Amino acid sequence: MKLLSVAIPCYNSAAYMRKSIESVLCGGDRVEILIIDDGSAKDDTLEIARSYEARYPGICRAIHQENGGHGEAVNTGIANASGLYFKVLDSDDRLDKEAFLQVLDKLSEYTGEKGSGEEPLDLFICNFVYDKVGQKRKRVMSYRSALPVDRVFAWKDAKRFVLGQYILMHSVIYRTELLRDCGLRLPDHTFYVDNIYVYYPLPYAKRLYYMDINLYRYFIGREDQSVHEEVMIGRIDQQLRVTRLMLEYYDLDKIQPAKLRKYMLSYLQIMMTISSVLAIRSGTAENMEKRDRLWSDLKEQDPKLYQKLRYSLLGIAMTRKNKLGNKTAELGYTIAQRIYGFN
Repeated sequence: MKLLSVAIPCYNSAAYMRKSIESVLCGGDRVEILIIDDGSAKDDTLEIARSYEARYPGICRAIHQENGGHGEAVNTGIANASGLYFKVLDSDDRLDKEAFLQVLDKLSEYTGEKGSGEEPLDLFICNFVYDKVGQKRKRVMSYRSALPVDRVFAWKDAKRFVLGQYILMHSVIYRTELLRDCGLRLPDHTFYVDNIYVYYPLPYAKRLYYMDINLYRYFIGREDQSVHEEVMIGRIDQQLRVTRLMLEYYDLDKIQPAKLRKYMLSYLQIMMTISSVLAIRSGTAENMEKRDRLWSDLKEQDPKLYQKLRYSLLGIAMTRKNKLGNKTAELGYTIAQRIYGFN
C-alpha cells in the first residue's frame, strides 16, 4: 500500500498540469499520483499524463474517463486510490515540496503498521497559500488559532474558528477508507463540489491532526478560473445546487460534539452567503428570485436551520431587499472573497 494517493483532475490542462505533477514527484515511492484526464478534447492532456506514467512507473498513473466534471474525476480518484491517505490537487495548483516531504514523514508515523506505534488518522490538516497573480505578499489560511498543533485531537478539542476561517479542500488529507466508508459521492458535471468533498466526511473524522505548515499553493489569476467572480455568477445555478445538497445532508442538531456542529453550521452560513452574494452582484432580477427561493425552500424544509442561518449577522445582510441590505451584503462579499480569493 502507498502512503498517500494524490489525485490530479485534469481537463484541457496541458498548459499548466506539469507544475502540479512535478510538485508531487519528490514524494517518491511513498506516493502514487493519479492523473485523471476528464475527457480533454482541446489539447494533449492525456498524452502528457501517459508520458508521466511511462517515465515514472509505479508512481504515476494516467486514467482517462469520459467528461464528467471535477467531481466525477475526484470520484474516480477515490475509487482507484491504493494509498492509505488521499489528497486532491487541482491541475493549476501545486504543493510546496519541502512542506510536502515533512507532511509525508508525519503521515508515515500514523499507519497502524507494526513499528509505527500509531493508528491511522482520519483527517490531516495543513495551511494553504493564496498564490494570486500580481500579489507579492501571499496570504496564508492558517488554523493555529483554531486547532491544536502537532498532536492527535478530536473535534471537542478544537477552539473557536473566526469568521472567514474555514477548512477547504486545499487544507485536507483524508484517510482513503473513510471517504469510501462514509459514502461520499460527488455530483457530476457540477462545479464547486470541493465544498461537499470537505464538508460531508467531517462527522466521520474522529482522529485529527493539524500541522502548522504551508503545504498547498492555491493559484488564482486565470480569467476562466472557476472562482473568478464573473465565472461564478455565470454558474450560479451550480453554486445553488451544491448549497442545496449540503443543506440536506445532515440534521445538524444531531451532530456531536457541539464544536463540530457549530463549525458545520458556520460552513452552511458561508455557503448561503456566497450564493446570495453572487445573486446580488449579478444585478439581475432572475438571480435575485433564485436567492429568495433558496431561502424560502430552506424555511419550508428545515425551519430550525432556517432560523439559525437567516437570523445570523450574515443571514440578515443577505436577505434584506433594500439598498441598506445590499450595502451590508458587501460584508458578506468581503468574507467570501477572503475565503475563495475571487475578484
